Amino acid sequence: MRYKITVEYDGTNLVGWQKQREGPSVQEFLEKAILGFSHQTTEVFCAGRTDAGVHALGQVAHFDLDTDLSEYKMQESINALLRELQAPVAVLKTEKVGPDFHARFSAKGRGYIYRILNRRGASPLLVNRVWHVTYPLDVEAMRQGAQYLLGHHDFSSFRGSGCQAKSPLKTLDKLDITQNGDEIIFTVEARSFIYHQVRNMVGTLMQVGNGKLQPEDVKHILEACDRKKAGISAPAYGLYLNKVMY
Repeated sequence: MRYKITVEYDGTNLVGWQKQREGPSVQEFLEKAILGFSHQTTEVFCAGRTDAGVHALGQVAHFDLDTDLSEYKMQESINALLRELQAPVAVLKTEKVGPDFHARFSAKGRGYIYRILNRRGASPLLVNRVWHVTYPLDVEAMRQGAQYLLGHHDFSSFRGSGCQAKSPLKTLDKLDITQNGDEIIFTVEARSFIYHQVRNMVGTLMQVGNGKLQPEDVKHILEACDRKKAGISAPAYGLYLNKVMY
């Protein structure tokens, strides 16, 4: 039986999605929880690996078990063990799916949000939840710069070192920038992304917002296909995997 789960997690103290030797991961917590009640070892596959410090509101994963439980019972069982493990992870939804479903390869798109708190004073309530930028940002200038990134391009200028993608060519379907009080939110959607693409785009657009770059500079940066030409990389803790589209 194959199960599809939608997962939320706080990535602050995690090494990311994937199991690693040096610290706890989302995958490790889920696999331990499943083993704890089913007594079966299984591998949990996700729609998109997230880095250390990155959060998720709607990560999607799947796994196979020889146990046929109701969706409700499966979700409750996993969450009960996650609480025992004191994991910053929770399953929001569980569905039974066919054997042809794959959390990663069946996905038609992925959506991220990035949060900037734009005010002088920090927020104790939002530590490790937002990027705190203390100087004023010009949201309209950032929106103008973002328009150059929409569509199909070579995103080498926004490609993180260590990227294992075969090609830097990607199609960016959405990059909206909205403001709600002191918070600026980037909403980004594409079929897939290269390593650190969202964080590097946000970091570059932030520098448009503070006046270090002009909106039209984003076009030249994109065309340069050179990471050294782009702006800084936004910190991981402001990034959230928001949803996966199927």
